[in-house]
Amino acid sequence: MPIKNRLSEMHAEITAWRRDLHENPELMYDVHRTAATVAARLREFGCDEVVEGVGRTGVVGVIKGRTDTRGHVVGLRADMDALPILEATGLPYASKTPGKMHACGHDGHTAMLLGAAKYLAETRNFDGSVAVVFQPAEEGGAGGEAMVKDGLIPRFGIKEIYGMHNSPGLPVGHFSIRPGPFYAATDNFTLHLSGKGGHAAYPHRTIDTTVMASQTVMTLQTIVARSIDPLESVVVSVTSLRTESEAWNVIPERVEIRGTVRTFDATMRKVAEERLKTIVTSTAQAFGGTVEIEWKPGYPSMVNAERETGFAVEVAAKISGKAAVDTQCPAIMGGEDFAYMLQACPGAYIQVGNGNTAEVHHPEYNFDDEAIPFGASYWAELVETRMPAA
Repeated sequence: MPIKNRLSEMHAEITAWRRDLHENPELMYDVHRTAATVAARLREFGCDEVVEGVGRTGVVGVIKGRTDTRGHVVGLRADMDALPILEATGLPYASKTPGKMHACGHDGHTAMLLGAAKYLAETRNFDGSVAVVFQPAEEGGAGGEAMVKDGLIPRFGIKEIYGMHNSPGLPVGHFSIRPGPFYAATDNFTLHLSGKGGHAAYPHRTIDTTVMASQTVMTLQTIVARSIDPLESVVVSVTSLRTESEAWNVIPERVEIRGTVRTFDATMRKVAEERLKTIVTSTAQAFGGTVEIEWKPGYPSMVNAERETGFAVEVAAKISGKAAVDTQCPAIMGGEDFAYMLQACPGAYIQVGNGNTAEVHHPEYNFDDEAIPFGASYWAELVETRMPAA
């Protein structure tokens, strides 16, 4: 079964929704306009229940099938928040708010799930119920965790849950997925190095924090090179190094280092944290300085369940054909807070092609509206396949 005819007919309508969201981006949990728009549309579609304020500003709509002999509930999740980026696309529907932009395609994710919700509410060609979940704060705010802590799974009786993200570089109409660990756990660290500042002409009278910091950055690379099994995937990246002085002739008293650690395995995650703390502390001591370490745990690794991944592959193949579904997509070092939902409930996360566009989180990124019928059809077919009408 290819793209559903009804969703093809709705393509222009869904595109208009998407572009309205793109023009009006909102950040983190402050997605009040977006959430209100979503809730209003779900009520307009005739959803049996629409609940706002789940996980602070999340929205959940419940659509019941023609019958409910199985008592089964499938959850479908889309994220709603944008990024603090100045848009550079020059599009007619570019962001109206400077410094805020839908640079990750969450506008497309929300629009596709709204399209599927409208179709499912019209047809109800399934036995059971579907919960359409619209989540805030995926971009660093752990909105997925907030919704789970607010009782998302038991409150709506969700038995399995599915997510989707667009993928630049993957052709429109194609899908990619893998069972097991798919997206990495993401942890951040901030190091506050302290020494003894002074004149650059007399370094022997100082405890040079710039040399201390340089040695720290280089030694941190040994975590992956010498402390981790080469068959494991771990990334340690230093992304910022700032001194308190910009003068040519001053050795600064303090230096701040920031970075990120990304892992898939829980044991390796702990090893990387412990090794980082040991290396940083020992290096500072070796130079006669001190260090304060801030370790901020981020999202856990996102792990697709084997059975549910199989269902997702089956449905994607119905929409686009087997040749257009990559079932062994390489694991991704980016983070995704759908991981919290997959910890609470079995499910699977899939990627849908966005074509030859700029990468996500880039000021020239734009969601490809040609992907809408594929993504919306995937959602609808997933429900009808998992809960066929009695």
